[in-house]
Amino acid sequence: MNKPYRRPSFPPLSSQHVSKAPKVTAGAQAATSLLDRLRAEIRARFYSLRTEQAYVYWVRDFVRHHQKRHPRDMGAAEVRSYLLSLSNQRQCAVSTFNQALSAILFLYKSVLGVELPWLDELQRPSRAPRQPVVLSRSEVQRLFEYLSGDTRTIAHLLYGSGLRMAECLQLRTKDIDFDRNEIIVRGGKGDKDRVTMLPASVRAVLRTKIEANRRLWQLDYEQKMPGVDLPHALVRKYPNAGRQFAWYWVFPADHWSQDPRSGCRRRHHLYDQTLRRKIKHALVQARIDKHVTVHALRHSFATHLLETGYDIRTVQELLGHSDVSTTQIYTHVLNRGAHAVRSPLDGLALP
Repeated sequence: MNKPYRRPSFPPLSSQHVSKAPKVTAGAQAATSLLDRLRAEIRARFYSLRTEQAYVYWVRDFVRHHQKRHPRDMGAAEVRSYLLSLSNQRQCAVSTFNQALSAILFLYKSVLGVELPWLDELQRPSRAPRQPVVLSRSEVQRLFEYLSGDTRTIAHLLYGSGLRMAECLQLRTKDIDFDRNEIIVRGGKGDKDRVTMLPASVRAVLRTKIEANRRLWQLDYEQKMPGVDLPHALVRKYPNAGRQFAWYWVFPADHWSQDPRSGCRRRHHLYDQTLRRKIKHALVQARIDKHVTVHALRHSFATHLLETGYDIRTVQELLGHSDVSTTQIYTHVLNRGAHAVRSPLDGLALP
């Protein structure tokens, strides 16, 4: 009997592109099975890779805290003990505590199918409002002077377009519209799309960058490497899209790496820790003595737009905030309020 024809998957992967799965010992089989189920439930809900990694970390930490007992054999007392250890012994921040609590809730409800009614009634600690760290225009200029290459271009986009770091690193060639001077953010925070401006001063640099990427893409194509990662199930709907230049990263990495989900080797976008290290080094060279992260460039974008006189609703749309109250935090760091009041000390003739 003739076997039915099956269309081969695209692209063909050789043994060098697929990593072999590590052997699992009998002692760790139960824990591995639980984490595999956890990952499957997370991916079924299209959660991000960062959320998956965080939930897996906290569930593993919860199990280790109780001498590797299975969560099905534990209950309210063990969960309460673990949460108390986070807040008292380890003194975790509020956001860290809430993340661990969300991971445990997801484990019991969605993976094990166990209801913990008292856990739903537990009040999550709320974070106190914090003022965002904002760089002045002169500080932004000094920072840019100590950046070069892709790092400088990324910093220009973070400050000039209000992008988040992940949104900028995940930009694809098709997302840059030079004719309309727009950047289309796909699947931003909350899996939302939005449109923001493309700074005119970055147009020429981005065009040159994309042409250089074309040569790198051609090299990957000739070596029959798998295409770039596609979101959700697009790889099944458009099997060849990952190898098309339109889907190629605007800021690709200079080497291949292993995909954490599929296990195949492909070219990913620039690593976020690389960007953080270079900007931190530039801050030291520029002698900017503030607790500045990469996200501070986005804070500076919003603050400087409001200082220029743009409407807060316009800034809200550019930032992609669902609620204008989130954008209003930048009104507290403008040169108004306490900054416009003259101190009584300045009126005295000091010795």
